[in-house]
Amino acid sequence: MTAAELDALDRRIIYALQREANISHVVLAEQIGSSPASCWRRIKKLEEIGVLGPTVRLVSPESIGRGQTVFCQIRMKSQDPAARKSFELFVGSYEEVLECYAMTGDWDYVLRLAVKDIKNYERLLLDGILAHSSVATSSSHFALKEVKYTTILPP
Repeated sequence: MTAAELDALDRRIIYALQREANISHVVLAEQIGSSPASCWRRIKKLEEIGVLGPTVRLVSPESIGRGQTVFCQIRMKSQDPAARKSFELFVGSYEEVLECYAMTGDWDYVLRLAVKDIKNYERLLLDGILAHSSVATSSSHFALKEVKYTTILPP
């Protein structure tokens, strides 16, 4: 199923579940104008085809001592596929790295990290990221405040 094959009811289900993943099928059905059985079948189908992923709970980073957000840009020494694969596996092993994107332009990767403090980031950067054999250089940017954060994709 492609995005073009999702009907209006599928899109309403997806949007509602992004806002409240643990909503009951009865309440969801009332909100979108369908039956609970139909909602359940559609949700199962959307899960099967990969439109809906796992249900998670979002955590406030500050509440667990991970209140400092850092964006780290990485430039690789080489564009060798083996070096890139090695780096991608490497950053995947760090729980502080929440997101990693391969980029176009001047930087090869950008990472979003949630760290305890600047000292925690310094250790991670110097002893981890910059110590990796494929990394040439990096540039770090510390978030002053979160202006907008959402995981909800538009319908």
